[in-house]
Amino acid sequence: MKNTLIAPSVLAADFAYLQRDIEMINQSQADWFHIDIMDGVFVPNISFGMPVLEAIQKHAKKTIDVHLMIVDPDRYISTFAQLGANILTVHYEACTHLHRTLQAIKAAGMQAGVALNPHTNVNLLEDVIQDIDLVCLMSVNPGFGGQSFIENTYSKVEKLKELIIRKGASTLIEIDGGVTDKNAKQLVQSGADVLVAGSFVFRAQDPLETIQHLKVITQ
Repeated sequence: MKNTLIAPSVLAADFAYLQRDIEMINQSQADWFHIDIMDGVFVPNISFGMPVLEAIQKHAKKTIDVHLMIVDPDRYISTFAQLGANILTVHYEACTHLHRTLQAIKAAGMQAGVALNPHTNVNLLEDVIQDIDLVCLMSVNPGFGGQSFIENTYSKVEKLKELIIRKGASTLIEIDGGVTDKNAKQLVQSGADVLVAGSFVFRAQDPLETIQHLKVITQ
């Protein structure tokens, strides 16, 4: 039986009641906290920075999965390690020396993730897949929550799974963007291991029940 991991995206939480929403994730069947850091340069939006992550980390009782949508992420690797990130994901498109960045993330004691924008081919990871703990496939264009899911993602997951198996890697596949109960099962069947869900969870009438429902349908 597959244990699909569910990672609610804190970007979709109610920032005025952030502690309440963090406690909700703690109490839910979710596995990770997914936290998007945006700089307004790499993506056309700005999200929370270090102080908010620090505040979240004080209350979070589960794995903290930090997704950096920023230029020159190398500058902040040690900072995010100090702030309690367990997994640090950088964008392929933002790294000039990806292998070096991955090594630096691991040296700082975190798991290393690489995110790919919708237009970026998974084959570009061929030479580094064994150094990557997690690949985050963007299933919407990054920058804003609440966008609709890009259908090409299923075949992209299958291609990435094939690459991971061929290279004998143990990389997890994470899907970020537009995940709902309508596509979760097919994503897992295609090879996804981790589903990031933002608006679908936080805009639900009962977020706890919604997380449980995602967990049940993807096992």
